[in-house]
Amino acid sequence: MKIVLVRHAQTEDNFNQIMQGLKNNLLNDTGRRDCQRLREKLKDIKFDYCYTSPLVRCVETAFILIGDKCEMIRDDRLIERDLGKLEGKKRDKYDVEKYWDYDLNSNDLGVEPVRSVIERCRDFLEYIKNKYSSDTCILIVGHSATCKALKLLLENKELKGSLFERNIKNSEYLEFEI
Repeated sequence: MKIVLVRHAQTEDNFNQIMQGLKNNLLNDTGRRDCQRLREKLKDIKFDYCYTSPLVRCVETAFILIGDKCEMIRDDRLIERDLGKLEGKKRDKYDVEKYWDYDLNSNDLGVEPVRSVIERCRDFLEYIKNKYSSDTCILIVGHSATCKALKLLLENKELKGSLFERNIKNSEYLEFEI
């Protein structure tokens, strides 16, 4: 099975370094242009299905990337991490080491624990592995936290200590064979 993992394109909050969490934002003009360029890069891949977070920034990204070329399925397991009281705050207020420490599993300020994000992403991956055949190609459009969690799981990384890796940029894509 081929999986192409895409982080949604840029929003105004991304541009302004504001944490969105569960906030429902549209893409900005830069995000839409980046998405058009990404569509061109992915044009030769025939996707059988597209799974996306239900938040509009992911749905809009997915629609620009695939239009009506395959079935688009919204899945709540791909929704962004709930950032609790940090939602709407500047990114520098977010302690990545604290909130991405698997052993600490902090939920201070109402931030969704990292294990919860990983478990719902694991559940999603198990679902698609069991549902589809090995020759299926799936586009997944998610958020920073869900893309990181999916990447960790798809690369079979050891889940302990700090799991923070560099951010997956807006409109960045990664390919996996599973």
